[in-house]
Amino acid sequence: MLQPTKSTLADATTWDLTRDYHSFANTEQVQVRHVSLDLVVDFDAQRLFGKATLSLDYLEPDVTELWLDSRDLTILAVTAVNDADSVNATDTVSFLIEANEEPLDFVLSEANSILGQKLCISLPTSPCKQVCIHYQTSPAAQGLQWLAPEQTAGKQLPYLFSQSQPINARSWIPLQDTPKARVTFDAKVQVLKGMRAVMSAMNHPDTPLNGVFHFEMERPIPTHLMALAVGDIAFQVIGPRCGVYTEPIMLVAAAKEFEDTEYMLDVAESLLGPYVWGRYDMIILPPSFPFGGMENPRLAFLTPTLIAGDKSLVSTVAHELAHSWTGNLVSNATWRDLWLNEGFTTYFTNRIVEAIYGKEQAELEWVIEFGRLKEEMASLPKDKQTLPANVQQGDPNLAFNRFTYDKASMFVHDLERRLGRVAFDKFLRNYVDHFAFKAITTEVFVEYAKQTLLPFHSDKITEAELLTWIYGEGLPEGYCGPTSMSLDKVDDALASFLQGTTASRLSVKDWRVHHWQYFLTQLPEVVSQVQLMDLDETFRFTQSTNAEIACDWFRVAIRNHYDPVLPALSAYLVRIGRGKFVRPLYAELQIAGYHTELKDIYTKARSGYHPSIQVQLDKSLIL
Repeated sequence: MLQPTKSTLADATTWDLTRDYHSFANTEQVQVRHVSLDLVVDFDAQRLFGKATLSLDYLEPDVTELWLDSRDLTILAVTAVNDADSVNATDTVSFLIEANEEPLDFVLSEANSILGQKLCISLPTSPCKQVCIHYQTSPAAQGLQWLAPEQTAGKQLPYLFSQSQPINARSWIPLQDTPKARVTFDAKVQVLKGMRAVMSAMNHPDTPLNGVFHFEMERPIPTHLMALAVGDIAFQVIGPRCGVYTEPIMLVAAAKEFEDTEYMLDVAESLLGPYVWGRYDMIILPPSFPFGGMENPRLAFLTPTLIAGDKSLVSTVAHELAHSWTGNLVSNATWRDLWLNEGFTTYFTNRIVEAIYGKEQAELEWVIEFGRLKEEMASLPKDKQTLPANVQQGDPNLAFNRFTYDKASMFVHDLERRLGRVAFDKFLRNYVDHFAFKAITTEVFVEYAKQTLLPFHSDKITEAELLTWIYGEGLPEGYCGPTSMSLDKVDDALASFLQGTTASRLSVKDWRVHHWQYFLTQLPEVVSQVQLMDLDETFRFTQSTNAEIACDWFRVAIRNHYDPVLPALSAYLVRIGRGKFVRPLYAELQIAGYHTELKDIYTKARSGYHPSIQVQLDKSLIL
C-alpha cells in the first residue's frame, strides 16, 4: 500500500501547525472578538476613511501589546476607549479623538511583500476593553476595487467592492486577519446619496438611499468573510430567505438564473442541518470580480459570468451556499488547511446538484472536476500534491488551485463510497455540529476521524489509507476516478471527428454545457487548422456567450495558433476579470509565443482587473 512520503510527514513536525504563518496577530495572548466600523466611502479619492473599534479578550492578563495585520493603511491615530469624560489628546490627532478616547503609542513594521505590515499597539497597564484605530485606505488596496461609471453595466454611478480572502481584509480594516480569530461586527457606512451599500451582514433592501447604512453581524465569522459593496444596486426577492442584489439592468436575468436558490437551501439543510445565518442573499458583481463566487455569509458575491441563460453554471451558487456549513460554520484555521473548506464544499456542491438537477448532471460535473485535477497534477510539482497546501513561507493565494479543491473532493467522495451514503452523511453532519463556529487544522480533523470514523468503519478504511489520502503525494495507488455513461456519446463523437468526420455530421443533439466542455478538453494537443475552422464554423465557439465554453475553446485555439480567435479573445479578456479564466488564457498566450498580442491585450485589460489579479499577473507574465 502507498504510504505518505517522508517529506510530507516531516512537514507535520517541522512547522508549528497550529500557527497561522500569514498573520502577525498575537491571538494566543489577546483576541479581537468584535469589530465596530465607521466608514466613509470616498470615490473621488478612492479611499475609505474609517474608524475601527476593536473589542478585546485578554487570554494572558499581563499582555502589553496588541499586534494587528495591515497592508497599505495610513494609521492616523490609535486610542483606548475608557470611561473618562475627557482626555488630553495631542494636537495632531485631537480632531479625530472623541472625549472617551486616550491616545496609544503604535508602530508599523517594515512592509513585507506578502503579509503587509504589523501594527504594534502599546496597551495601557490597566487593560482596556476597546482599542480604536483611525485610518484611511490606499487607492491601491488589494482588497478593494474601485470602478468608474463606464466600467459598470449601468454606466451611471461608480462602484466599489471588496475581496478579503485570503489575506486582503487587512488592506481595508486593521485587524487580526486570520481565520483563527472569528469576530462579530457592526458597521456604519456613509456613501453618496442615491447609492446602496451592502455587507456580509443583515441587509435591508428597503433602507432609504440617503447615504447612510447600518449593518450588524451577530455571529462570529472569520475575517476573510468581511465584505462590502457600494454602487447602483437593486434587489429582488427570489424566495422566503433568498434574494438577489445587482445593478438594475441585470436584475431580471439574475433573478431568473438563480431562482432555484431557495430549493438549494432546503436540500442543503436536509444534508447538513439547520441554516444558521438567517438569510442567504447574493450580489452579482461587475465582471472584474476575480472569483466565480465568494461565500460571504448572508451575502454571497458572484460573478456575472454565471448568467448563461440556461442555469448550466449555477453549481457555483450551490458551492457558495454549501460553504455556509463547511467554511463559514467550520473553518480552516490556517491557509495550509484550505482543503477542509473547499474539499467538503465541492463534494456537497455535487450532492446539491444531484438532488435538484439529477444524477446525470452531477456525474458530468464530477467527471469535469476530475479532468481539471488531472490537468493540474500534470504541471504541479509532486511535493505540492498533498491535501495540506504547504504555503507557510509563500503567498497563501497559491493554495487556491484546482488541486486543493478537487483532490480533497475526490477524498470526500471516496469516503462516501467506502462507508455508504447513510453512514457517511451521519459522520459529516456530526462533524459540522461538533466544530460549528470553530477553526480547525488538518491535524484536528485527522484526530477527530481517528476517534469517530475509524473505530466504527475499520473494515472499510484504515488509518494508513486515511493518512495516505491526506498526506500522500498525488492520488492513492489504485484510485479510480469518476465516470459517466452520459459521456460515451461525446467520446464517440470525438473519435469520429478525429477520424475525419466533419463537425456538421457529428451527433450532438441534447448535449449539455458539460458535454461541450468535455469535448473541448479531450481534444488532442495538436489540432489542424482545417479541423479548428470546421469546429468553429459549425458550432460558433469563438462567438460563444457561455464563459466556460469560450475559455476552453480559446485555450485549444491558442495552443494551435488559430489566429481568427484573437479579436474575440482580446474582447473576452478585457471584459472578464475572473481569475479562473484570465490566468490560464494569459499563460497559454505566453507559452504559445504570442508575446506582442499578450502585451497589447494585457495593457488594455489590466486597469479593469481586481488588484489581487493584477498583482498575480504582474508577477507571472513576461511582457
